[in-house]
Amino acid sequence: MKNVQLRLSVMMFLQYFVWGAWFVTLGTYLSNASGDEGGRIFSDDFVGLAYGSAAVAAMIAPFIVGMIADRFFSSEKLLCVLHLAGAAMLYSFSTITNPTLLYAGLIGYFLCYMPTLSLTNSLSFHHLSDPNRQFPKVRVLGTIGWIVAGITIGALRISGESVGFFFQQPLGLPFTFSAGAELGQEASIEPTTIPMLIAAVAQGILGLYCLLLPHTPPSSSTERPTVGDILGLDALALMKQTSFAVFMIGSLLVCIPLQFYYTFTNPFLNELGVSNAAGIMTYGQMSEVVFMMVIPVLLVRLGVKWMLIVGMLAWALRYLLFAFGNIDDRMWMLYVGILLHGVCYDFFFVTGQIYVDNKAPTKVRAAAQGFLTFVTLGVGLFLGSLVSGKIVGHYAVPEGNPPHNWHDIWLVPAAMAGAVLVLFALLFHERGDGSGDLAE
Repeated sequence: MKNVQLRLSVMMFLQYFVWGAWFVTLGTYLSNASGDEGGRIFSDDFVGLAYGSAAVAAMIAPFIVGMIADRFFSSEKLLCVLHLAGAAMLYSFSTITNPTLLYAGLIGYFLCYMPTLSLTNSLSFHHLSDPNRQFPKVRVLGTIGWIVAGITIGALRISGESVGFFFQQPLGLPFTFSAGAELGQEASIEPTTIPMLIAAVAQGILGLYCLLLPHTPPSSSTERPTVGDILGLDALALMKQTSFAVFMIGSLLVCIPLQFYYTFTNPFLNELGVSNAAGIMTYGQMSEVVFMMVIPVLLVRLGVKWMLIVGMLAWALRYLLFAFGNIDDRMWMLYVGILLHGVCYDFFFVTGQIYVDNKAPTKVRAAAQGFLTFVTLGVGLFLGSLVSGKIVGHYAVPEGNPPHNWHDIWLVPAAMAGAVLVLFALLFHERGDGSGDLAE
């Protein structure tokens, strides 16, 4: 079993290394890509749409897994095919400069990648003897993979045709390797397609590695799932309960300002001149690991409502810190805003998943989780991608330095998150807050 757990842990590490290696810096690359005449190829609106491609795929992916993949193919072979196809598409992105073609390519890529998120989870649950105890230890390697990817991409520098490592503070690793370039002349690889190429190689390795995973046959069930089963529509009956309806609507609305962070934080830091932006952003995942461990205790003490309120408040506070921070005397604001990711993500998403699991009757729990994923990671983040692109484009300052008015930009999602917080606090009333199971 230890051998199986190790193999699953390596799978999770590579799974999230791939995503973290290129998706964080995609906005920076798109914002800096220029044509032969020097003008921008991709607009701010397109940057928002590009990040929304993952949300579109998140709405479609359940069909792939639930109606086709999970019933006719072994999980390890399907993972191999999906990851190899994804690696080929990632490699092709480095040569595509047409916005329409790139957007279509991103949709195609995430239609391959998004199903692998649930497949790796289900494969792990299938082979672990004690999933409740063992799965967190396996899944945390995914977060570590994302962190390692960010540190690697942030540390790499390019000079001419050479690429090398340039570790510096605040990572605390005073090691320099410039691959023959003169110190001080290196440039970050974040605005380039190199992260995509690194991710493509890693995903190719992951695809082949999946063939070494334990054999996981397709479901033997002969009962074909319905569209309602896959989208979690059976859980719609829960919407008759006011508290659950307020929770779902609030979750949808707060995901709109959330997308600002995922789409534009890396371009924001790079435009401000923050060195090693991708590496610094991994501090958020580090804090996520810490806060994940204290959720069970805090949930019993605070209850679902106050956990969600604290999570929403953290999002609003993070954007205010970004709005008023700078790289001089208020750099600490940027650090704190990033470190708040543990509270932002864990207190909102993880607590929400726990609430739904405890609120839904046993027979519709899976459907309810599917419905929550569709509403938040699908519809909510897609709407957020459209809104964020429009707002950032509106506050563009083409000749400015930086070329965007980030102060005013960040105030918009801060106000949006704050408004949702107030409405949620006033309207969400739950006698049994869904945390009772944890108090046992």
